[in-house]
Amino acid sequence: MWGDEGRPVREKALVYITHGARLLIMLHPDAPEAGIQVPGGSLKAGEDYGEAALREATEETGLRGLRLGVRLGRAERDMADFGRAHIQRRTFYHVWCMDTPPERWTHYEDDPSEGGDKSPIVLAFEWVRLADGVPPLIAGQDVFIPALIDHLRAEGIL
Repeated sequence: MWGDEGRPVREKALVYITHGARLLIMLHPDAPEAGIQVPGGSLKAGEDYGEAALREATEETGLRGLRLGVRLGRAERDMADFGRAHIQRRTFYHVWCMDTPPERWTHYEDDPSEGGDKSPIVLAFEWVRLADGVPPLIAGQDVFIPALIDHLRAEGIL
């Protein structure tokens, strides 16, 4: 798909996974320049955004017992400031972690969505308390944190 500027558009699903009043954040230990992120990735052919959100959440974290929540919003992000010539069209979802997860863990993603290297990517996860504030997420991934907080308040979680 091509954007108005003649640059490719990549459809992405990004996920705010919560367990109680905590949000899951992700780091790339082998690539600290990747910053603090949330799980997410590209849609596969024929896949809708909700399916992609739940699949990416499971693939990247290794967690089971995840349940798709609400769609929080959609935003476009020009990736030129990261040396990429595309625009990401991102749809953000809330995903509930229904099981009791570890506090911190490392997981290896076996299916990287970008690039030709099929080596597993090392991902490190930890929970942050939403009441304590979320650290800045890279490349505007925190744009819908206020909507997530409002949603969790409405659900009686915060």
